[in-house]
Amino acid sequence: MTEITTMQVRKANLDELGVSTTHSPEDLSGKILVRIERFGMTANNITYGVVGDRIGYWKFFPTEDTTFGVIPVWGIGVVEASGLPEIAVGERLYGYWPMGSHAVLEPGRIDQSRFFDASEHRKELAAVYNRYLRLSNDPQDDPATDDMRMVLWPLYATSFCLYDFALAGEWYGAEQVLIVSASSKTGIGTGYAFQADPDTPKIVGMTSTGNKAKVDALDLYDQVLTYDQIEAELENVPTLIIDMSGSGPVISRLHQHLGDNMRFTSHVGLTHYSEAGMGDGYIRERSEMFFAPGHIAKRNADWGPGEFERRSGDFWSQAMRKSTDWLTINHAQGLAQAQSAYREVLGGGTPADQAWTISLIE
Repeated sequence: MTEITTMQVRKANLDELGVSTTHSPEDLSGKILVRIERFGMTANNITYGVVGDRIGYWKFFPTEDTTFGVIPVWGIGVVEASGLPEIAVGERLYGYWPMGSHAVLEPGRIDQSRFFDASEHRKELAAVYNRYLRLSNDPQDDPATDDMRMVLWPLYATSFCLYDFALAGEWYGAEQVLIVSASSKTGIGTGYAFQADPDTPKIVGMTSTGNKAKVDALDLYDQVLTYDQIEAELENVPTLIIDMSGSGPVISRLHQHLGDNMRFTSHVGLTHYSEAGMGDGYIRERSEMFFAPGHIAKRNADWGPGEFERRSGDFWSQAMRKSTDWLTINHAQGLAQAQSAYREVLGGGTPADQAWTISLIE
């Protein structure tokens, strides 16, 4: 049996960390044991914890003590033991993992390129999170892009969904699209997607004063404004808001300023999660949470098997290459460094142009 170490967080206080130690099952019939080589850590993972109860992220990797939970992460794993003839020891996988050293999966719907975890407790959860890519079978796979894949793929998949959502809605009749928290990685990915379409309305990025120079340097947005310029500088015309921040004060100010010209707000992330909670002027009836897995499921039904993966994969490849110009990835090794990196991201201490990959294996 293999010892499995997993980082946990108290659900009511994400700053309180715990560690669980368990062992892999003796009988792996129909299952595989995967060594989690490394996983990405960004504000996106903090969002999983903040909305863990509301959306169900705590359900993927359940804990014995239910006051604690395991925040899911995206990363690369290697099969260490296999109870299935179709999956070989040593195979590289990309997918959704616990913050841990190992994971036990129960593969189903296996084909050459992927499989889905068929564990009973995951059957009702979003399919995109249950899918594992079999990188060893992909002739295009380049291990040199592992870090970028871990950090950016889930974010840029959401970016592609946001573009497709806005396009399908005919931009909600907007003359400008406002990306709030434009320095966030999902915001930048959305900027890449919008910029690639010449018919996109004017794109406005909104960011903090401290991040403005970096956002300007990306050359993604037609205009870059800071939060203190909302009332003085933001043009009051029909506007679609893509909100990565989750900041109640900022969104409420935007709604008050735009009034009827606020055509729709799509809430995506919580980069300012500590400021959540909308105030006076917030227009609830034209605002909605955006859930990328739901959009992906819809497009899989609309477009047929594999088409969303093809289109979003093409976008990710192009956007990933552009991102190498500005993104620095830091590495943490071992439990102590992993906890330190997690706390830095939780506290907002990781600069917008940096991210972490983490391994709990010493």
